[in-house]
Amino acid sequence: MPSKVMSDRLLAVLSDDLRPLAAQRLAAAEPVLRRLLAGLYGERADFDAWLGELMESLGVLYQARPVELRTLDAQRSAQPEWFLSQRMLGYCAYVQNFGGDLNGVAARIPYLRELGVSYLHLLPFLRPRAGENDGGFAVSSFDEVDPALGSNADLDALTMQLRAAGISLCSDFILNHVADDHAWARAAKAGDAGARAMFHVFPDRDMPDRYERTLGQVFPQVAPGNFSFIEELDGWAWTTFYPYQWDLNYANPAVFAAMAAALLRLANRGIEVFRLDSTAFLWKREGTNSMNQPEAHQLLQALRAIVDIVAPGVLLKAEAIVPTRELPAYLGSAEAPECHIAYHSSLMAAGWVALAEQGTGVLREVIRNTPALPTAATWLSYVRCHDDIGWNVLRAEASADGSDSAVRLARAARFFSGAEGSYAIGAAFQSTDPNAAHGSNGMAASLAGLQAAGTDEERALALRRMLLLHGLALSFGALPVLYMGDELAMENDYSYQDRPQHAMDSRWLQRPVFDQQRWKHRYDVSTVPGTMHQALAKLVRIRSRHDALAANAPRALLADAPDGMLTLARGERFLTLMNFSGQPQSYTLQGAWRDCVAEQAMSGTLVLEPYAMHWLERE
Repeated sequence: MPSKVMSDRLLAVLSDDLRPLAAQRLAAAEPVLRRLLAGLYGERADFDAWLGELMESLGVLYQARPVELRTLDAQRSAQPEWFLSQRMLGYCAYVQNFGGDLNGVAARIPYLRELGVSYLHLLPFLRPRAGENDGGFAVSSFDEVDPALGSNADLDALTMQLRAAGISLCSDFILNHVADDHAWARAAKAGDAGARAMFHVFPDRDMPDRYERTLGQVFPQVAPGNFSFIEELDGWAWTTFYPYQWDLNYANPAVFAAMAAALLRLANRGIEVFRLDSTAFLWKREGTNSMNQPEAHQLLQALRAIVDIVAPGVLLKAEAIVPTRELPAYLGSAEAPECHIAYHSSLMAAGWVALAEQGTGVLREVIRNTPALPTAATWLSYVRCHDDIGWNVLRAEASADGSDSAVRLARAARFFSGAEGSYAIGAAFQSTDPNAAHGSNGMAASLAGLQAAGTDEERALALRRMLLLHGLALSFGALPVLYMGDELAMENDYSYQDRPQHAMDSRWLQRPVFDQQRWKHRYDVSTVPGTMHQALAKLVRIRSRHDALAANAPRALLADAPDGMLTLARGERFLTLMNFSGQPQSYTLQGAWRDCVAEQAMSGTLVLEPYAMHWLERE
């Protein structure tokens, strides 16, 4: 069936006023979409019929898109690099911890605006599985808000208020799996063959055992293995994460069509950014670790083509916690764009390694290995998030100087668990081996030494370390995202240990409730939260005024700094100097500069105090 027929199926359901623009978008994206989907599903006898139905469903969703969102689509299509600006700043929080519910989040919009936030990532707020649900990542319905957090009407109101404030709402969209009480799972358990085909289900252990030979384990302590026996299915379901999260079978085109429609329905509610969760796991292949398979990228590129047709004002963000060399694939190419944004987890982890080692060797290697970005794409930079710090993404960089990467990264993991006299107070994650490079958990303030600090000097050094890491995220050339509470130097939350369903998961250390008392002191620089908040807010303001700090501005790593320092040039007129060691470091400036933070002239040899940072603009 010729491609034109596919386009016609979409255009036929649109009103006359929408067809011309839709036809333009189809001319650009539909050939790519058809090629990608044909590569995935083209050998099926029903492929053309299925593709026609898919295009018609996209037309229905296009027609349903509210006028104000179509206007936003047009504006952003005319400025495709809008999100690369140095004025973009993200903030990440759980709804229940930040505002109690969606209406409570809306009440905090003035605070977000005060911080300079233009992008709000709310962690899962859709209806989750009843009972334990992996912090909301086990989704029972993509079309309903968690009743504990509000209603669909509340979500609609929040997106409108955020948009009026110039803030884009980011939602998690869990692509890899659904909860075992999702409608598809319930139907499969009831004997529906079509629903069963939405999942990977095996009648015995033969295929699961074959797959397991080369698969890793995400949660080896609390959820070992990748398959779970489901009595109602009389079979083994693929469950990469937890037994109650069933992996979707993307070899079935019905899964792709249903998930694409679910995302667009949320986009039509005003969600402007989607954090695509667990993207590396989407395609399964025997004899591999079933991660980062070529078909996973084809799926994401096809999803991007659909977004470009129906809702081009929407951004896709890849949650792919993979080594630096594997990151570019998640941004695609000029011929087949993929996600607009990719987490730079290697940069984040390397910043913490630099503190642990008081040297920047691994961090420099990460920066050297960071590839150039395609147009209209960016990295996402951050210091902490709701998840653990995964050290193993740094294996290549940690061994570049001949070191044993396993030993080196295990040492960093022990450091941030508080071992060997460290100032850090954190927790190991998913490992029973103290010598392994396990993940590390904890709030940034606790990992940086604030919780353990007993003197004013120790507290000052801890705050400098925190500000140093945030300065890296803000100045690297990315879309930086603050994690809720870090701007107030909030510390670890141990209340999770009293909740049986969470006690085995130390990630809850960094999932505290927003501290109202610290928030009230955010202007008082005689307090810890006030010192942190005001210093960070000042960096954000300075960044917003300098084009050199935009995500797509040139970046160069300068090699003339001592090992304890990192020196980044942003264009010809901006320089960032960062001391990751506990000792003073010297650096000789070429020419005359002005320190944007201290607001004073700088020239000659500059001595950086322990964990100090300078943002310099050429005079």
